[in-house]
Amino acid sequence: MASGAASGGLGAGRPRAPGPASASACGPSPEQVLGGFNRLRQEQRGLAGKGAELEQEVAEHGLVIDTLAEVDPSRKCYRMVGGVLVERTVKEVLPALENNRQQLVKLIETLNAQIQSKGRELTEYREKYNIRLMNEEDKSARENDSSGRTGGTGVLVS
Repeated sequence: MASGAASGGLGAGRPRAPGPASASACGPSPEQVLGGFNRLRQEQRGLAGKGAELEQEVAEHGLVIDTLAEVDPSRKCYRMVGGVLVERTVKEVLPALENNRQQLVKLIETLNAQIQSKGRELTEYREKYNIRLMNEEDKSARENDSSGRTGGTGVLVS
């Protein structure tokens, strides 16, 4: 009897609903799926925000380069290096600015590739878990689709 009580005693003190136990055995809960989806979207938005910030820096570098290109190369100018303002000549600063701008452009290209990769990952995640966005489809198309199926396993995100 003691062995029977031990084997049957699995969770004996805690009432369990059959739904959540079977859902966790089949895969992540809808809340976990939604959390993962939102995390991926947030990562993609963060990358896009950083890209926009770097695009602005490239534009600013372009303005400064264009301005300094018309100035006497021996003229003094000031440049912020590591939080310290240093005095240089246009001849010294201009090549450094052009190099920085080229490096920023390369970084933006890399960032755009990461954004595209994250977008593919997001699409695969949406397809895997049947995630639909509220504004993605026509409301009538969704109503027709959902009325034909009962017990769908998709997650709807607003």
